[in-house]
Amino acid sequence: MKEAIASRLMALRSEMKASGVDAVIIPQTDPHQGEYIADHWQVRRWLSGFTGSAGSLVVTADKALLWTDSRYFLQAEAQLSGTEIQLMKDGLPETPSILSYLTSTLHKGQTVGIDGALFSIAETASMRKTLDRAGLRLDNHFVPADKIWTDRPDLPSDPVFIHDVKYAGETAESKISRVLAEATRQGATSLFISALDEIAWTLNIRSNDVSDNPVVTSFLYLAPKGSTLFVKVEKIGAEVAAHLKACNVAVAPYASAYGFLEALPADTCVLVDGSRTSGRTLDALGQRAVIGESAVAMLKAAKNNVQIEGIRKSMEIDGAALVAAFMDIERMVAAGEPLTEIGVAELLTKYRSQQPGYFSESFGTIAGYGPHGAIVHYSATPETNATLEPHGLLLVDSGAQYLTGTTDITRTIALGTPTDAERHDFTLVMKGHIALGTAIFPEGTRGGQLDALARQFLWREGLSYLHGTGHGVGHFLGVHEGPQSIRLNDVPADLRPGMLTSNEPGLYRAGVHGIRCENLVLTVPAFETEFGRFYHFETMTLFPFDRSLFDLSIMTEKEINWVNGYHAEVRVRLTPYLNAEQAAWLEAKTMPL
Repeated sequence: MKEAIASRLMALRSEMKASGVDAVIIPQTDPHQGEYIADHWQVRRWLSGFTGSAGSLVVTADKALLWTDSRYFLQAEAQLSGTEIQLMKDGLPETPSILSYLTSTLHKGQTVGIDGALFSIAETASMRKTLDRAGLRLDNHFVPADKIWTDRPDLPSDPVFIHDVKYAGETAESKISRVLAEATRQGATSLFISALDEIAWTLNIRSNDVSDNPVVTSFLYLAPKGSTLFVKVEKIGAEVAAHLKACNVAVAPYASAYGFLEALPADTCVLVDGSRTSGRTLDALGQRAVIGESAVAMLKAAKNNVQIEGIRKSMEIDGAALVAAFMDIERMVAAGEPLTEIGVAELLTKYRSQQPGYFSESFGTIAGYGPHGAIVHYSATPETNATLEPHGLLLVDSGAQYLTGTTDITRTIALGTPTDAERHDFTLVMKGHIALGTAIFPEGTRGGQLDALARQFLWREGLSYLHGTGHGVGHFLGVHEGPQSIRLNDVPADLRPGMLTSNEPGLYRAGVHGIRCENLVLTVPAFETEFGRFYHFETMTLFPFDRSLFDLSIMTEKEINWVNGYHAEVRVRLTPYLNAEQAAWLEAKTMPL
């Protein structure tokens, strides 16, 4: 593999030289600005060998560097070992940004190349401004992948299917009308959508184009007099074609999208989201573009009553599957039967796939035993696949896609008698989880204003974690969706009723253990006073926390009561789905602290 990486970098540098490009930036995304991407767009992974879902590769005539964040430091170090690629630990004070590195390394008059389809309008504009100040040129039409990646996978060909209104809760015609109304409010006559989750939601369509994300590789142009879906045409069967026709949506080849935009009348005003639409799209639209906010994101984030009931159902069947899987884990470890991290993931899939409406995982399961739990986005491989033993902590972060909703849950369990240090760390994390989960906050509150609630008990002891505390979750869509999030840096999207968000503080001690406790929570109205409306969270996830890991000596009575109340609800909601043995196991796991 290391020899292949060297050969690929050599081919890239040959293309750079032929095109007059002195440095190239290759991000981990696609023309839809996606986090999870189809194999066709895995250019950075192919060039570097690094498989993490975040990070950018920078290549110059004599250097190759990869920027990624703290979730992937350990993974990147291992996967880049033996190559010339240097790891740049993004987010650390001593690590320069990509643009800072390039402006301090390149000379005036030199050129930075990018594929303009892989950077948003906002990113491209900011990049050009920074490079201009340093006397550097930006070439946003440098697309070497097709030439040097000779066996590049084709675009996905999985068929498109309709997400029935009995699950979606609203027709595509209604959604299109609401989205167009929002575009009009922002001063546009039409809009162009690149984000795959937004297209799938708007048209009530799904596919299997991206691993664990039931989206359709496509672009969507919406206009009052007729709309167009740009997609691999052979993916559209007769039923879906009729569905789209009823919505006044025509179908055109995926590759024709930019040409379509270039041919629009000069007086057309097309709304595009500056953060989720590529610079290549802006090149095609020119003065016809109205750069604004997504007309879909907020509408999609606030789940309707049908979706909410579907999510509740998903949590019940998911919780029942988890009971069966964790019973097997516990039994096998106690009996000394061999069980590995990959085996844990297989057990979860085995039992989830037996549930009604199961479609796929919602992301690759993270099963980290002992020190592996401290690697935030650890992914077991045959080389790292640890065998579980009757001691230490196991962190399991997993989820599923059901027709009725998307799940995402993390539990940390003790595989033997936990140590005092393990119990102390776990309880600090849970205190933050409870503080956030029980928060009451006024209308207009953003996630960044709540984040410290989850971190306060760690901070008091000089501890912290570097990832966000919460991300938005879709409905039978992406497990990571916005616009809301709960994190240290402010994201300008307030938490509104119907939004589904994760609550997942953690603590990671390198080489020792990792702890994360995650439930999904729904923003719901609490009450209204003369000071306005107030909201709180309804916990949606249903599965017990490990009772043996709680240190009651550092918990308040309210915290203990919350755990007991949550466990009582888990027992009541899940028991109807369980057999007698499973129900007895759950009863023991949910006894009052």
